[in-house]
Amino acid sequence: MTSSSVFAGLSPQAPDSLLSLIGAYRRDSRPGKIDLGVGVFRDDDGATPVMACVKAAEQILLNGQPTKAYLGPEGDIGYLDLLKPIIFGDAVSHEVFGVQTPGGTGAIRLACELLKAARPDIRMIVGAPTWPNHTQILDQLGIETVAFRHYDQRAQRLGFDEMMAALETARAGDAVLLHGCCHNPSGADYSLEQWAAIAALVARKGLIPLIDLAYQGLGLGLEEDAAGMRLVLAAAEDGLLAYSCDKNFGLYRERVGALYALSRDADTLDLAASNIRALARTNWSMPPDHGAAVVRVILESETLTTQWRAELEAMRVRVADLRQRLAKAVPALAPLAGQHGLFALLPLSPAQVATLREDHGIYMAGSGRINLAGLTVTNIDTFARAFEACLQGEPA
Repeated sequence: MTSSSVFAGLSPQAPDSLLSLIGAYRRDSRPGKIDLGVGVFRDDDGATPVMACVKAAEQILLNGQPTKAYLGPEGDIGYLDLLKPIIFGDAVSHEVFGVQTPGGTGAIRLACELLKAARPDIRMIVGAPTWPNHTQILDQLGIETVAFRHYDQRAQRLGFDEMMAALETARAGDAVLLHGCCHNPSGADYSLEQWAAIAALVARKGLIPLIDLAYQGLGLGLEEDAAGMRLVLAAAEDGLLAYSCDKNFGLYRERVGALYALSRDADTLDLAASNIRALARTNWSMPPDHGAAVVRVILESETLTTQWRAELEAMRVRVADLRQRLAKAVPALAPLAGQHGLFALLPLSPAQVATLREDHGIYMAGSGRINLAGLTVTNIDTFARAFEACLQGEPA
């Protein structure tokens, strides 16, 4: 029977694999199960707590927020201005315009829509693997992608030469998507010297960098995590930066992001800003308020800012310690010691990932990406034994 429903012409879509993994983990009754799937910070007890500085800021808002009226399409201007020195440093060579977005995803979507409107034939140079939403957004917008191998999963090796070769083939006006730090899913970042080489090539080829900075402060530190991408933005004529506070402020469900456009020319930036405002207005009309207001209140207060920096540093140290412990416990994973952030991409096949889940109660993405914060000092040896047994039992 042929359906008359307007929805009958749709194609079924596969469920999100990570969301399915959450359900499977919850249904598993084994006491020693380990969740290395969804990319949120976890403490030694496996919890993702609200940061104390966030609780304090929320109390200030509860007691003193005067209205719930709309902010306007640009969002919380104080939030945007207070983030700028954290992201870009004290000396910025470009004019900068920012808008608040629903998470980093909203910022990436807005940036790609802007680039597509500005240059309908634009190409985006993208490393593989990358965060799946990157390629899904680019595909939906019909932006051609030029892929290079950012990371060799089997060899556990960063593909810097592949990156440089891809940039050499780019046309003037093409864009390049770069993870600012703590690469998702591999954890493999460029060195400062490599960032400098990328910056020089971006300038020489006339490319537009789109930086995704979603984990600042969780790699080597707030300043260190921004140093490389600042070189690239400084070298480019124009640039875009998508930012997320979801991770470094622990505000995941509040969806706290921002998009910044940079240009050497003020009139060019005004033109970009008018288009960004229009695109934001049609996408979500007005951005959500609460999470950005929390960040603003924290950054307005010297006391709360100091507390935030200390809490963020404790998170960073915990993840870095787990990374070093795992690299030491499993010789095959020694390269993890030189990587950064929450994630690592292990040399596992989908079948081996399934074996770890079924035989050992260890849950991770089918790609082999793990969230290191799901480990603890008490279960890391259990994971290491299971991993090595899996490698020995089934070739990848």
